[in-house]
Amino acid sequence: MTDNPLLSNAFEIPFPDIEPEHVGPGLRAALAEAEAGLARLRASTAEPTYANTVQVLDNIVEGVVRPYVLARHLIGVATTPELRQAFNDVLPAVSGFLARLGTDPELWQAVARYADTPEAGQLDGVRRRNLQKVLAEFKQSGASLPEAERRRAEGLRVELAQLTTKFAENVLDATNAFELVVADEREIAGLPEGPRRRARADAESRGSSGYRFTLQAPSYLSFIKYVDDRELRRRMYEAYNSVGTAEPHDNRGVMRDILAKRRELAVLLGYADYADLQTEDRMMKSGLRAAQFEEELVARTRPYFEAEMAELERFAATELGVSHLEPWDLAYASEKLRLARFDVDDEALRPYFPLPRVLAGLFDLTEKLFGVRVSPVAGVPTWHPEVDVYHLHHEDGTFLGSFYADWFPRQSKRDGAWMNGLKTGGPTPDGFEPHVGIVATNFTPAEDDRPALLTHAEVETVFHEFGHLLHHVMCRVDVRARASAGVPWDFVELPSQIMENWTWEKAAVDLFAGHFETGAPLHAELFDRLARSRNFMGAVAQMRQLEYGTVDLALHRDYDPAGVEEAPDFGEKVMRGFHMRPDFARGGRLARFTHIFAGGYAAGYYSYKWSEVLDADAFSRFAAEGIFNGETGRRFAATVLERGDADDADQLFRDFMGRDPDLDALIRRSLGAGAVGG
Repeated sequence: MTDNPLLSNAFEIPFPDIEPEHVGPGLRAALAEAEAGLARLRASTAEPTYANTVQVLDNIVEGVVRPYVLARHLIGVATTPELRQAFNDVLPAVSGFLARLGTDPELWQAVARYADTPEAGQLDGVRRRNLQKVLAEFKQSGASLPEAERRRAEGLRVELAQLTTKFAENVLDATNAFELVVADEREIAGLPEGPRRRARADAESRGSSGYRFTLQAPSYLSFIKYVDDRELRRRMYEAYNSVGTAEPHDNRGVMRDILAKRRELAVLLGYADYADLQTEDRMMKSGLRAAQFEEELVARTRPYFEAEMAELERFAATELGVSHLEPWDLAYASEKLRLARFDVDDEALRPYFPLPRVLAGLFDLTEKLFGVRVSPVAGVPTWHPEVDVYHLHHEDGTFLGSFYADWFPRQSKRDGAWMNGLKTGGPTPDGFEPHVGIVATNFTPAEDDRPALLTHAEVETVFHEFGHLLHHVMCRVDVRARASAGVPWDFVELPSQIMENWTWEKAAVDLFAGHFETGAPLHAELFDRLARSRNFMGAVAQMRQLEYGTVDLALHRDYDPAGVEEAPDFGEKVMRGFHMRPDFARGGRLARFTHIFAGGYAAGYYSYKWSEVLDADAFSRFAAEGIFNGETGRRFAATVLERGDADDADQLFRDFMGRDPDLDALIRRSLGAGAVGG
């Protein structure tokens, strides 16, 4: 037992009790216990078994990773200068331990000795897979390298952990440092009443007159889409795409250092580049195959993209009086064209998507498809009063776990939307140990007597992140290392992206759409206009994702960090081919690209598009058999959601679909009717 709340093993995590002063001592205590466990494992003379070798190693890792994940989680949702400093002070010790663990030749040899025993030859599927992957991970980490090179690999991983943390801090600080206060309401003509009202309230809360706008998503996206004043849109656009490019939050040197150390690490481990290192155990298998996938999809998308951009230019010139589009005009002109063609206004749809009703419908759908009941629970300690907590129970009686829901932006919280596993449970000899996760977003909060009202795109985000949550909480793999967190990165988006499809099906929308005041459903004619707009500018959106995926791979395959060229300048040259004009490319935006410089998507951003192939194809089975078909849903759960990393991702997909993925499924969905010309 310990009085440090960071080390609590209680199911309900004591978040309110965790203070900055607990972080360093807690993590150092976890490290000391882990080091003692490793010493016992190295010194053991007992006949090696799975339980006293591989399982012990897994338990040692979990003992450090769990408090580390909790501390890092708090940095993302409730950071303070004190918490950040405490975390950064202990980060080298934690990352150093994890790096040494993967390169420790004695541990590697202990596992290898066990692999040669008769017991190892009789292991069942999941344990056998875990043993094979543990051996592969030791090799990939550098355990077989000569001493000097092995220590260099360890050092590089520690340095990378510090650099990626610094990158994320710079993005958060630079985002929070910007504000645009508009004194005259006439300057923000075109902005709908909701965003206007919130900007006024934001200014008042800071003792200011006028209207305050920031680079946080709800504020920025509404501004760039609706405000008529081109000059103000330009100022917001340039600020957003300059985050991380100037002191005191300049990420350009951090980017170079990250890319240099990743390249050095890959070469040290025997790979041509970091992309090959990252993709070796993923569905793509190599950086080259990932790049070829991107290239093929770019080629197939380009004709649609060019047609859509030509139509947007014509519309802007004839209807908006904008003869020469600029980057800060695209969202604005696109929204005007969408409104003209489909008469669908995102802001006008908000009243039909109150967050509580969206959640109730999502939970209803979850029970219909997967046999999982989701219910709110009160009295659970959290890190902020706005955070809600839910329990999930399976129809077979299993308490699967709980999740925290943190929906709204704060200055202490990072931007974006994500799901994180905070605790990995699963089957044990004593019963099912429940999982714990978090879903976080940055939606416009409730106002006065109004609940939080979402756009349809934000509804998609809720379903997307909840798909990740189901993948985590429904996992029934009894080897923690092979749970959903171990799934290859280019498969991990399938459970999330497939859930988005139900937001485009009228029967499913009826479960969660209703006017927040009257309860009136989203009537068929309005939904039809929304559905017809689904593929509006679909090729433009797809080309944007392909741009990010391509530049990510290029930075990790082709960029020379030792050269004179800055990473954003190199990236901008790659990005030029993805725009209507080369001058639209903005390499500076890479300085805020946390997905690849501070997240898990380095040399893996292509995963979003690859997973879209998987989800478009997999959803075709639901479309054919019924979108509420419980048998199909439970089959998806049994083959994907519950299986984690228990088998190769290719096999899991085949187990559900009976065949390999079909690229044309994405082309049909994203670039089909409605992509060009309505």
